[in-house]
Amino acid sequence: MLFQKMASHIVGYPRMGPKRELKFALESFWDKKSSAEDLQKVAAGLRSSIWKQMADAGIKYIPSNTFSYYDQVLDTTAMLGAVPPRYGWNGGEIGFDTYFSMARGNASVPAMEMTKWFDTNYHFIVPELGPDVRFSYASHKAVDEYKEAKALGVNTVPVLVGPVSYLLLSKPAKGVEKTFSLLSLLPKILPIYKEVISELKAAGASWIQFDEPTLVLDLDAHQLQAFTAAYADLESTLSGLNVLIETYFADLTSGAYKTLIELKGVTAYGLDLVRGTKTIDLIKTNFPKGKFLFAGVVDGRNIWANDLASSLGTLQALEAIVGKDNLVVSTSCSLLHTAVDLVNETKLDDEIKSWLAFSAQKVVEVNALAKALAGQKDEAFFASNATAQASRKSSPRVTNEAVQKAAAALKGSDHRRATNVSARLDAQQKKLNLPILPTTTIGSFPQTLELRRVRREFKANKISEDNYVKAIKEEIKKVVDLQEELDIDVLVHGEPERNDMVEYFGEQLSGFAFTVNGWVQSYGSRCVKPPIIYGDVSRPKPMTVFWSSTAQSMTSRPMKGMLTGPVTILNWSFVRNDQPRFETCYQIALAIKDEVEDLEKAGINVIQIDEAALREGLPLRKSEHAFYLKWAVHSFRITNCGVKDTTQVLYLLLSTFGTFLYTNSLGSL
Repeated sequence: MLFQKMASHIVGYPRMGPKRELKFALESFWDKKSSAEDLQKVAAGLRSSIWKQMADAGIKYIPSNTFSYYDQVLDTTAMLGAVPPRYGWNGGEIGFDTYFSMARGNASVPAMEMTKWFDTNYHFIVPELGPDVRFSYASHKAVDEYKEAKALGVNTVPVLVGPVSYLLLSKPAKGVEKTFSLLSLLPKILPIYKEVISELKAAGASWIQFDEPTLVLDLDAHQLQAFTAAYADLESTLSGLNVLIETYFADLTSGAYKTLIELKGVTAYGLDLVRGTKTIDLIKTNFPKGKFLFAGVVDGRNIWANDLASSLGTLQALEAIVGKDNLVVSTSCSLLHTAVDLVNETKLDDEIKSWLAFSAQKVVEVNALAKALAGQKDEAFFASNATAQASRKSSPRVTNEAVQKAAAALKGSDHRRATNVSARLDAQQKKLNLPILPTTTIGSFPQTLELRRVRREFKANKISEDNYVKAIKEEIKKVVDLQEELDIDVLVHGEPERNDMVEYFGEQLSGFAFTVNGWVQSYGSRCVKPPIIYGDVSRPKPMTVFWSSTAQSMTSRPMKGMLTGPVTILNWSFVRNDQPRFETCYQIALAIKDEVEDLEKAGINVIQIDEAALREGLPLRKSEHAFYLKWAVHSFRITNCGVKDTTQVLYLLLSTFGTFLYTNSLGSL
């Protein structure tokens, strides 16, 4: 089947809606303020608008079944009927009660485990599988949504989490953790996939997309063989369909690439060419004749406008390899990981907005590249893009020579503190006089609706600064008094002035911008609004010193200064893509270093630096771990290398979701 013209494709799209419509509908339903029908109506409206938006933009290969009420992996668990026994499901089509119990727990049983989706800030519900699971076709969502789109006049590409990735992302059920092979379940789940495929074919689908992102991981021969076996088994059922295997988030190894292009019954391969630039070399070496390449050249994980001229050059080079009729322009991954629509932004100025593209704009970019490759280039659109690219490179808002120079000077040292740990601990004990096992808290205290109202009204200029400061001081005093009453040794001020552990600092650093509606799904209805790091980072003035010293004045006990570390600020932001991430991280580290030293000068002798997201930036490939950890740890050392021996610096790590490691950092770092 040959394309008549150059084609465009979107891997997936955000579900929450441009103004978080799904979030509010979900939470209303969970609070029993609205009905299941109300929730379904909102969801149907969002799906319809997304499909129509892509169709109107000219996208040829529009995905369906990328919408989810909670998580796409949980949707697959429902499709397979793989419900853990504790939820009391007795068969039949899985409804909201069972679905949301698995996601969130209920009054009697806990939720299933949640963990990070590869190295993104999205989290998925981990399937719990054992030898006794009885799989059954228990959710017809994929087929229903394909039919729903078709009824609206949109012929979509239904998307399924691939069978091998589903198993590799699962965990063994309790009691069989050490003995059970998850891949042994492949023959048991493939019959369900065959039922789904057959129904999609009967409904009129001509394409189907299997997301197999685990192909980018470090896989052994047994795991790679599972892909070969799975698609060989599915081949006859897939006959008559065009089959796209989609991978994303990293390069493929040569072994994984060989496995991919040799899969039976597969028509097309979707490859991330933003984070997987080395994969292009594999394509040049060997690409199967007659197959289609869905080239992911538009970044699905960041918010920067695509460099259209550069991407067009990449596509033209690929066209020479795979053939004009066999190349499809695509996103690097699902747009789930970026904000929804730049049109909704009123806070960003025109210059910065011209440098950005959210999901809606990326859809337009994909189609513009497809048209250009097909000889229908929109010269005005490309010219406007080139102007914005040049503006970003030359803008004085982006480059700060003093910051660049300071960061460059860091390369001559590892920034370890000069004296050894035991000497520092002795000096700190003499200064602080703490018990052998001192007590403290992580840092932030619960924030009441009243406290949030005060912050919101101050930001909107509805109350004076004096009244705001008075209210925050009163809250700090309550927190200090409570800790003294509980006989805590090292106190915290509770952070009542902070809205978010990253946004609070980013708002006070140069080189950061913030959105009004730049929300991204983290899990379920939980959304985050990452800052945008667009330029060199510096600290114009102290950020936390006033509040920490105010709190210290209320007690004779040590008061901790509370800071977010540079790696966490980096990993929880949309980061500039015009320089290596570690260079941006070093700049943030220097800004935090200034804050650490000002806290020390203000009499704060214990300082906690939170690196909750250090592990989140760990690359997917083990071969890349050492380099990442080297600059990440170096960044932390930079923040506290200049303090006195009497100042104690602590760090907090979130090692896995829900597991905290709290340590005196100076011994290991």
